[in-house]
Amino acid sequence: MIIAKDVDKIYPNGCHALKKVSASIKKGEVVVIIGPSGSGKSTFLRTLNQLETISSGSIVIDQVDMYGKNTNINKLREHVGMVFQSFNLFPHKSALHNVMMAPLKVSKRAKSEVEEHAKALMKKVGLAERMNNYPSQLSGGQQQRVAIARALCMKPKIMLFDEPTSALDPEMVGEVLDVMKSLAKEG
Repeated sequence: MIIAKDVDKIYPNGCHALKKVSASIKKGEVVVIIGPSGSGKSTFLRTLNQLETISSGSIVIDQVDMYGKNTNINKLREHVGMVFQSFNLFPHKSALHNVMMAPLKVSKRAKSEVEEHAKALMKKVGLAERMNNYPSQLSGGQQQRVAIARALCMKPKIMLFDEPTSALDPEMVGEVLDVMKSLAKEG
């Protein structure tokens, strides 16, 4: 499903963040990338949906060259969900509306279908009772679970998690990891 071959990323300041990185990840496979701070883990994840461009090499997702001249990157991004270490929730929207926004605006799906799906996802991440709360009324772990539900609401084929527990208190880490484990079991 994902094939990265000899991926290099060199920033304008000369920093060589990725050097000949190759990976082959099959459908349903769960992969963890580990390494010290500054080793390029986040950069690599960001190249998988073109939030960062590569300097050389290739990335193919579902037989589509991510960096091909005719590639519709916005269409491809609809199928690659990403959860960041910062939650990036809209503070003036409820948790439910945060989850619903992308499918409504980007995918142009029907509101009734999106709302039903979003409510099911909020239940799945253990926040059915908190869906009308605003981000400021949620703990860090709850906000991260909203971010996970938001990514899932786009019905992605691939989920990328960039240090999703690093901004959380130790007691909140478990609840986010439990959701991620459950997702991995479901495929």
